[in-house]
Amino acid sequence: MPSVIIYVDVFQDAKKDYLEKKERGELVAQKVDFLKQNILRPVNLTVTNDGRLHFGNVVMLVNMGGEQRECSAVSINADINSLGRAPSPGIQAPCGVSAGRGIQACVRTAFIITSVDGSPEGSTLHFEQPFALKTTSGFAGGLYLMSDLQSFQKCAKKSRLQEVNLDDSGSFMSWWKIVHFDPQERLEYEDQPVPANVSVLIIHCKTNQALAVLGNHVLWTTYDKEYELTAHTFLDSHKAEQDNNHWTLCTSDSAGKGLVVLNHPQSAADNEELTQANPDI
Repeated sequence: MPSVIIYVDVFQDAKKDYLEKKERGELVAQKVDFLKQNILRPVNLTVTNDGRLHFGNVVMLVNMGGEQRECSAVSINADINSLGRAPSPGIQAPCGVSAGRGIQACVRTAFIITSVDGSPEGSTLHFEQPFALKTTSGFAGGLYLMSDLQSFQKCAKKSRLQEVNLDDSGSFMSWWKIVHFDPQERLEYEDQPVPANVSVLIIHCKTNQALAVLGNHVLWTTYDKEYELTAHTFLDSHKAEQDNNHWTLCTSDSAGKGLVVLNHPQSAADNEELTQANPDI
């Protein structure tokens, strides 16, 4: 009889604890729902009237895919342990990143091109010019995409290559630069304006490694099966960077129908051809 009473008491305590957590929104399922509702909220990307990238632009970083790798975008890889409560609920640093296959402009995939050299907001970004990539303010926390030298203690989980994540320091480790994807054209494009919606390389200033997506290293995240991100330059037999390192800084269609490169691929291709023919535009 006493064992029955103890069992009932334990059950009642567990039920009471469950109901209290539910009331406070502290159940795991509630936290996951809260996270997804906020981090997947749509974001308006910048519409570029002149076809160039500017400081303050809100963009997505998209890799168009390759052999055994689908199109993917740099995404905040936050789970319920990434949620902070003060001063308001949101993503806290440090936080991981991944390459998600959901190509939708939302809090999770939107990054702001941010000046690190005093360039005013609205001014044009140039090839080889340092800049930072910052998540949107509010729920995404205004965190910086950063990397640092690979070490035994600090490296990407799957590949063990140089880690990329999000931090709030805004230090030199969060400085990046854009270079032309074709090594033979690189000198010609140095200091020229960077066009939007064309393939480029994103190079980490401190380590000189290129942002890369790894199709052969899969992460199971809160959002789905995604690819690992790292800072590592993959070269082919001609000493040119492979498509793992090719990124498009995507802006929005002027008609509000989504990404230029997905809705108007021919327009993006024409823009790239025009830029190659006229590097001073």
